[in-house]
Amino acid sequence: MDKNITLAHGAGGRQTNELIESVFKAHFANDTLTADDAAILDFGEVKLAFSTDGFIVSPYEFPGGNIGKLSICGTVNDLACMGAKPEYLTCAFVIEEGFPVDKLEEIAAAMEKTAAEVGVKFAAGDTKVAGKGQVDKIFITTTGVGRVDERAKTSGAFAKPGDAVIVSGDIGRHGCTILLARDEYGISADVTSDCAPLWHNVEAMLAASEDIHVIRDATRGGVGTVLYEIAGQSNVGIEIESEKVPVADEVKGVCGMLGLDPLYLACEGRLVIIVPQEDAVKVRDALRSCRYSKNAEIIGTVTESDPGKVILKTAIGAKTLLPQPRGELLPRIC
Repeated sequence: MDKNITLAHGAGGRQTNELIESVFKAHFANDTLTADDAAILDFGEVKLAFSTDGFIVSPYEFPGGNIGKLSICGTVNDLACMGAKPEYLTCAFVIEEGFPVDKLEEIAAAMEKTAAEVGVKFAAGDTKVAGKGQVDKIFITTTGVGRVDERAKTSGAFAKPGDAVIVSGDIGRHGCTILLARDEYGISADVTSDCAPLWHNVEAMLAASEDIHVIRDATRGGVGTVLYEIAGQSNVGIEIESEKVPVADEVKGVCGMLGLDPLYLACEGRLVIIVPQEDAVKVRDALRSCRYSKNAEIIGTVTESDPGKVILKTAIGAKTLLPQPRGELLPRIC
């Protein structure tokens, strides 16, 4: 563990896990603290999912959304990954002195529209204004609570050998969009963030199968990082086929020019799902029937071999260890 915090500690990879284990888990551990996207709070006949998330994306507006839309999608999707219908949100703003009021209104309008799409209501909030230079324009924290669907029993620890691995759509869009929006490389490409609220997609999956083992939101660190997290939590291996992983041509092009792997680029509207093989096709088809997941694909299998590792099968049939993510490629992607 490094002696000082670096940007890599916020990337969602190995350093993030080290920070959580050595500092936060060491001080906050209890029987409710979870490694999943949201905690499950048991109130007898009612189970609630509960989650909080901070958003510091730079730039705060980008093709396909802005920090407001992102803040709602992030928390709604964390609840949905536990099979919970999002019910209520709180939001806290830290705004830099001098921030344009019309831009703040655009952000609030995006939050209103995105929340309405899944029927979640704002219940409370907080606003702080920081001095010039004390914060990068605007940061938002959202906290959400949702009612867990009786059909849902999901966790990153529930993957089983033989299960199928599904992604709900083409990957790497959000990370690629943010990279291009910063205009640091002089690359122009028509890439739009996949930022989207996904409760209705999860609802469709639950209608197709009541035996979904894992649903995870592939945000920081992308699909590759999420697969490593699941492999570690479930003590299984995961094997994916590179040819089956959906990646848009424009994202492939940008990654090719910059030497990036789309498996490690952030998504903000994509799920990783693990289900029994016999349910894989009907879950995939349920996703394909929904907005935001029309190109869902089965990309791999959970294995007994290589526990804690992710193996990539290449186009020529060779197998290689997918390297565990480390370091920071894209600061402030969410």
